[in-house]
Amino acid sequence: MVERGGALREQRARAISELVRRLGAVSVVELAERFEVSEMTIRRDLQLLHARNEVERTHGGAVSLDRPIDEPPWTQRLGEQAAAKQVIGQLVERSIPDGATVFIGSGTTTLAVADQLATRQHLTVVTNALPIASALASSAVDVVVIGGFLRHREMSLIGHPAERALEALRCDEVIMGMRGVDPDHGLTSEHLPEMVTDQAVMRTSPRLTVVADATKLGHVAASRTAPVEAATRLVTDAAADPELVAAIRARGVVVEIADPA
Repeated sequence: MVERGGALREQRARAISELVRRLGAVSVVELAERFEVSEMTIRRDLQLLHARNEVERTHGGAVSLDRPIDEPPWTQRLGEQAAAKQVIGQLVERSIPDGATVFIGSGTTTLAVADQLATRQHLTVVTNALPIASALASSAVDVVVIGGFLRHREMSLIGHPAERALEALRCDEVIMGMRGVDPDHGLTSEHLPEMVTDQAVMRTSPRLTVVADATKLGHVAASRTAPVEAATRLVTDAAADPELVAAIRARGVVVEIADPA
């Protein structure tokens, strides 16, 4: 696409800078669609803003200089909402049939799902998360680990090598955790490079199950991974806000409440 001079580029750059400040993070793909220009043009714009110290460049986009781009390490989050995560894991495990191939993404709620699957047989689990692979290492479950660049805080494998490997995969179901689940703002996360890998994961199956305890509902993180209706199913716990649950269901998402009773 052809530029119409420096004034247009400057106008677009100011608009991008404001978006980054307001949203916390943006991706090259989303910006190219929004401004109807090529991804290469957006990369040049972001490089300009980075040189001006207005944004921080990341793989695949940019983040605000004023907003942290990482959630706490997974080890720090293990004890948070542990009981809720356990009952979510139990509900999801019961729904997975023998012979299925499922992708399980990184996170502590997905780890609770893997813990429940460790007693199963005749399953294949594909993952890019080392804790998930470790949880299933001594089980009868067949485990396939996707390689990539190691994100230390999450112990997940991300980036171009992972995304290329995912192109060849087809799974019966994808099970993912999200930092935020909101009916209007969608499925969001804190780390833009992992968000791009998560989008590639979602394309491996027509069925996406999002596992998120009640504290994640209504929360909006820095990076928008997908609209909420990209999820086939949301599994949460009994403390979930009924109004948020109703709003998410109104978007066509099946919401299941995991209750220890």
